[in-house]
Amino acid sequence: MSDDDLQQAEEQGGSLLAQISNAFVTMQKDYWGIGPLEAKSYNMVVRLTSQYTGRGPTRARTYINEDLVTVVLQDSLTKGERTLVGHDHRELVLSARRAFQQAMRADFVAGIQEILGRQVAVFMSANHAEPDYAVEIFILAPDGRPPAPASNG
Repeated sequence: MSDDDLQQAEEQGGSLLAQISNAFVTMQKDYWGIGPLEAKSYNMVVRLTSQYTGRGPTRARTYINEDLVTVVLQDSLTKGERTLVGHDHRELVLSARRAFQQAMRADFVAGIQEILGRQVAVFMSANHAEPDYAVEIFILAPDGRPPAPASNG
């Protein structure tokens, strides 16, 4: 923001902090394709994953497309889980992760519903050990809007 923009915001009675915050969110959305809803969604999933498992992922990204919310997590296995995977106990680790995802289900769904203001109709979750990825998928209940036209591509 230029000095003129800051002065104009102050003259219009707008909070300088709010103006800067809005500019940053717009910049994130324009440059990285990340808006406030995407950021809130992956932050919630990372926080809950960390609370439940003792370690959160080092990378996360949320994609929101109409009624579909997909949160992709990377590098979320604990040191102990990585050790087990390295000693050919991949299925044991993936089974434990499925149990964690079932335990986290209600909190994940409640978090997405609160952030987006929409009901979740379906929640699915999957993990992959090598490379270390997880995905949390939320299908939202219809909100009364007409569906987007289908593409012929």
